[in-house]
Amino acid sequence: MNIQQFIIILSFFHTTLFADMINIDNNELKKMVEQNVPIIDIRTPKEWQQTGVVKDSHLIMFFDEKGNYNIDEWLDKLSKITDNKESPFILICRTGSRTNSVGKHLSDNFGYNKVYNVTHGITKWIKENNAVIKPDIKP
Repeated sequence: MNIQQFIIILSFFHTTLFADMINIDNNELKKMVEQNVPIIDIRTPKEWQQTGVVKDSHLIMFFDEKGNYNIDEWLDKLSKITDNKESPFILICRTGSRTNSVGKHLSDNFGYNKVYNVTHGITKWIKENNAVIKPDIKP
């Protein structure tokens, strides 16, 4: 085994052992929502209007239409939903890609310990005939 292989294996085990972001499917999402774990939809207002949102979701856009974001502003909004960095919360987007990146960033760089990512996002939620509601937002 060369040094590069060792580093790859070591990084895999570190990520596995200390991962603070957890991927969940729709069944797990339903259970967690029933337990009042907050769900945060990070998509854009246009996307919320196009597809609807999971009932009781907190709508906090992370990336705007151009891919820009303001982490301080977003974290301020998050702090009004979660009690602390130990409080669990669920992230959802269109396909799970943005929330995967954001969730890892929050756990790796900001110390959030219970970040859940809905794999396949709202797309699979809708495909599996789960209910969505039209968001109450102003254009």
